[in-house]
Amino acid sequence: MSTELRFTVGGMTCANCVGRVERTLKKVPGVSEASVNLATETASVTLGEDAGPEAMTAALQAVNAAGYEAGEATLELGIGGMTCANCVGRVERQLKKQAGVVAASVNLATERATIRYLPAMLDAAGLKAAIEGAGYEAIELDAGEEEERASEAEVLGRAFWLAAAFTLPLLLVSMGPMLVPGLAGLKTSLMPARAWGVVELLLTSAVLFGPGRRFLRLGFSELRALSPGMNALVTQGSLAAYGYSLLVVIAPGLFPEGTAHLYFEAAAVILTLILLGKSLEARAKGRTSAAIRKLMELQAPTARVRREGEWREVPVDSVKVGEELEVRPGERIPVDGVVERGEGWVDESMITGEPVPVSRGVGTEVIGGTVNQNAVLVVRATRVGADTVLAQIVRMVQEAQGGKPPIQELADKIASVFAPAVMVAALLTFAGWMIFGPPGALSHAFVAAVSVLVIACPCAMGLATPTAIMVGTGRGAELGVLFRKGLALESLARIDHLLLDKTGTLTRGRPELTDLLPLADLDEDTLLRRVAALEASSEHPLGRAIVAAAEARGLELPEAEGVEALPGFGLTGRVEGQTLRVGSRRLMESEGIALDEAAAAQLTGLAEQARSTVLVAEGDRLVGLLAVADPLKEEAPEALARLRADGLTLVMLTGDGRATAEAVARAAGIDEVRAELLPADKAEVVKALQEGGASVAFVGDGINDAPALARADVGIAIGTGTDIAMESAEVVLMTGDLHALVRAVGLARTTLRTIRGNFLWAYAYNVLLIPVAAGALYPLVGVLLNPMLAAAAMSLSSLFVVGNSLRLRRFAG
Repeated sequence: MSTELRFTVGGMTCANCVGRVERTLKKVPGVSEASVNLATETASVTLGEDAGPEAMTAALQAVNAAGYEAGEATLELGIGGMTCANCVGRVERQLKKQAGVVAASVNLATERATIRYLPAMLDAAGLKAAIEGAGYEAIELDAGEEEERASEAEVLGRAFWLAAAFTLPLLLVSMGPMLVPGLAGLKTSLMPARAWGVVELLLTSAVLFGPGRRFLRLGFSELRALSPGMNALVTQGSLAAYGYSLLVVIAPGLFPEGTAHLYFEAAAVILTLILLGKSLEARAKGRTSAAIRKLMELQAPTARVRREGEWREVPVDSVKVGEELEVRPGERIPVDGVVERGEGWVDESMITGEPVPVSRGVGTEVIGGTVNQNAVLVVRATRVGADTVLAQIVRMVQEAQGGKPPIQELADKIASVFAPAVMVAALLTFAGWMIFGPPGALSHAFVAAVSVLVIACPCAMGLATPTAIMVGTGRGAELGVLFRKGLALESLARIDHLLLDKTGTLTRGRPELTDLLPLADLDEDTLLRRVAALEASSEHPLGRAIVAAAEARGLELPEAEGVEALPGFGLTGRVEGQTLRVGSRRLMESEGIALDEAAAAQLTGLAEQARSTVLVAEGDRLVGLLAVADPLKEEAPEALARLRADGLTLVMLTGDGRATAEAVARAAGIDEVRAELLPADKAEVVKALQEGGASVAFVGDGINDAPALARADVGIAIGTGTDIAMESAEVVLMTGDLHALVRAVGLARTTLRTIRGNFLWAYAYNVLLIPVAAGALYPLVGVLLNPMLAAAAMSLSSLFVVGNSLRLRRFAG
């Protein structure tokens, strides 16, 4: 049957807009009808019977591409009660069934759902109702989310201790006689065996229908929806043990001789151990998001703001753009801003990952959350609230942790069929024991079937990816590497080609004086001072670099007279009584000023290094030679050597001329160079490599890099670059240091190895232990796995996966 969509369309102003949107929508494959109303600014779209979910997304994208705004919203909700990958799949399926939901992604580790939906068809209340209809709790997220996680661990902890309070005496009653000599006789003298069975029944009922009730409620909900998961398996296993034992107590004559055993302790211990595992898991999962909590704690709670002529201490949330703030030594800078007065050192390590403090003075930008070290700074606020760099970092990390890479989607699909397969395996186990087992095999059949149900819970599978993604992205943020999507971690780990822009990525991004060579009786400072005086009025990049070099040396520039620009050649003028000519070799040749062999050789050598040269003449003699270049970053050769050693093919892409590009590539240790490229050409190079089977990451920092960043399998933006580049990338390096790139690749690969290790453990554990639980060892050693041990092993599996992921917190790069 067809599907009706309704969504708002922003930006329409006339009937022509209406017609354009309608025509755009009707071109989308799968759309059979489209009607747009200007007055209500809504579009009604009918999707054909064969249209899939992608048609809805395509319709929204088409409206946006046409220059209008399709009314789509994103909502994040906490989900309570999820325990395994089957729960994830169930919540996602329930959400995607709702008319108006564009996409839904659920993360077990963060216990969050990220939902894209059409507000014209559905609201937040409807989404919450859908989640609750699936048997889970929908929780609105707020600033207290971490406290909520802590309270969840506390609730589970209290439930465990309550369960343990009933389970310990139950174990004493049921298993004590086997362990404590004389206890069996004492029990018999106090009460008959049947009465002790009733005691076990009461103690087990307290566990099952008290702290264990959460599993029963969710388990029945999963079974009703025909979507069994961990809760359904635990429910079946514990109720089977409870029900079997209950019948033994009230009607023992129903059972064949030798099979009327009590398994109350198995039911209680299963639930108690799983509660212990879940409480430990909740605490561990809280540690996986510690990076977010640390980032949030960087925000200064108050700010000292100048209002009505005096400094006032106010909540940081009340600071407005443009206000002046005073930051004293040792204090955190409250918001992003520009230094108005003062000069000192600022520790930016918590944002950039770089341990060395940086100098900040008048006109320089400072980042909220960083620490002012040694001077009073007056800062004018430029970004506040959700617009600050710190807030954006927190948002990026949260989005990355909520994402779902392909390896997790595959795991979810496997897990969705795993629980039903386990139930079938448990039935086959029971039937096999009854058919092929020894006389009185009912008891054995029952124990083996319950053990299979309990040990095979897919909790570890559901946690394998999201816990590693959470810790990996959090650790990346601490190291100054921001993964904007969880997908980027997996994609970056798989790349084999790394393409790098030159200017601003491999080089410092600004011309600097690299060589100062006096050729006569002048010293370096005199030569530089005179040339800089002449260049002081020039806007040419080479001239500005020379002036900056003189200022860096603290030289006082004399007054230049009669300065005349010679377009295409250079400058001429008088400085300190000398007539100077400063410019190209052509200028010297046109003025008849000869170069000796030594000067010509130096000029050739500098040209081979792709450095722009400036010749200096006083009167009719050559007195100096200066060279300006955009120098390679100091760490580039070492960082690139490490990347090459990791098996990556390095390619430099640049719009510069080939001679300059090849000189930089030689110095950096890059073999392959593509020069004289336009922005679109860079994207085409990426596309060509991808079509040849390569997995490509592109690193850039400028607006001209945005097309290639977006086209690559992974776009990596240098955080010191433009906002447009960062918006086009999946990974942002908060510092321009290329060692951050090495850390990013290393962290991605380590995270993927961790995920694979988690999966190997989770699957190998189930593959190996299900046969053991079913009784494979019984013919060899006469031992059946006790359901209590099965429950302990299942909890241990989940804790192993979480603990393995937490090791990523120690990654140093």
